[in-house]
Amino acid sequence: MKSVLRRRPVVAWALYDWANSAFATTVMAGFFPVFFKQYWNAGVAATESTFRLGLTNGLGSLLVALMAPVLGAIADRSSARVRMLMGFTVLGAASTAGLALAGEGQWQLAALLYLAASLGFWGGIVFNDSLLLHVAEPEEYDLVSGFGYALGYLGGGLLFAVNVAMTIKPEYFGLADASAAVRASFVMVGIWWLLFSLPLAFHVREKRSVQAVAPGLAVRRGFQELLGTLHEIRRYRPVLWFLAAYWLYIDGVNTVMKMAVDYGLALGFEATDLVAALLLTQFVAFPAALAFGWLGKKIGARRGIFLALTVYAAVTCYAYFIQEARDFYLMAVAIGLVQGGVQSLSRSYYGRLVPAGKSSEFFGFYNMMGKFAAVLGPLLTGIVARLTGDSRLGILSILLLFVGGASLLVAAARSERRSGYRLP
Repeated sequence: MKSVLRRRPVVAWALYDWANSAFATTVMAGFFPVFFKQYWNAGVAATESTFRLGLTNGLGSLLVALMAPVLGAIADRSSARVRMLMGFTVLGAASTAGLALAGEGQWQLAALLYLAASLGFWGGIVFNDSLLLHVAEPEEYDLVSGFGYALGYLGGGLLFAVNVAMTIKPEYFGLADASAAVRASFVMVGIWWLLFSLPLAFHVREKRSVQAVAPGLAVRRGFQELLGTLHEIRRYRPVLWFLAAYWLYIDGVNTVMKMAVDYGLALGFEATDLVAALLLTQFVAFPAALAFGWLGKKIGARRGIFLALTVYAAVTCYAYFIQEARDFYLMAVAIGLVQGGVQSLSRSYYGRLVPAGKSSEFFGFYNMMGKFAAVLGPLLTGIVARLTGDSRLGILSILLLFVGGASLLVAAARSERRSGYRLP
């Protein structure tokens, strides 16, 4: 078991989670919501800034959702997964660093840069997810996937801890104030993201299942294969049910990550408490993601997903009633225990469904469902909060996604039994 996690391609692949998690933690979940509400939307009502944040997150996810399956099909035909991943990484890293240039009140510029950075982030994940099948064997998927998420939480948490220290004591780092520290953090995330992506570029090699072709021909064949996949994937009813379930529940997971800090600010909690709670989530999630990789081997990935969704549903209900900052800390611990687990087990579970030679194409659909869902969640919370004037009802609306996703996962299990389709 240990030798699997010591293989150079596995470590290099997992380090990409370490690299891009800096964006997910410091930017997406941490400083961007705070800066967006308090600096780029200074003087704007809390429900209005929540709506703008939800709209920004939703649009970014929609762009990736529309592109993901086509990108996957092109990559399968051109054997260009690593190159395309690095292209999206450069886009994301540069746009993240560019956030430092957006001035007070310039929420449109900040939103545009964030959209570009999100495109780089999610686009890179499309190809990184598919490369799991190129660095590990099927019986290793749960362990290796969990290892990637664990490194992601650890790496993202370490840089985030430094960034938080910079905002608390900016003078120790030669910075004028907390605002300057946040801007410097955006630049640091861009550098971190690019730097720790390099091992994947040098050490991960794809298994060429088809003959590589020129990029232009790959584009044409990619679109042709996309249409073919739309027909082919319909033959796997358990796969369709799983994708529908994933569409809903991973939306809830992503929405909690993106909107939790904004929710705490709307309730009047101090930004320092919210950021500290988020940091706590990262370090709880590190061992928990490893534990879920082990749990998936013991009880099966699907049961592990059900366990995580149960906790998420309970946390969403609890969030409606929280009154004090300590309640937010308890919520952060509970989320940390299952966040990496539901993500890693979903990735490894789906990896077993993918036909040979179709990894990027099928993972393109997998990511498309996740990103289309991420359009729904932030918009749902933002619209409900705006229409009702109550941020608590906005966060409670996420419960619908977890309940719906769990119900469809049950339907996937029933379809599997009826069809005789069995996972390895």
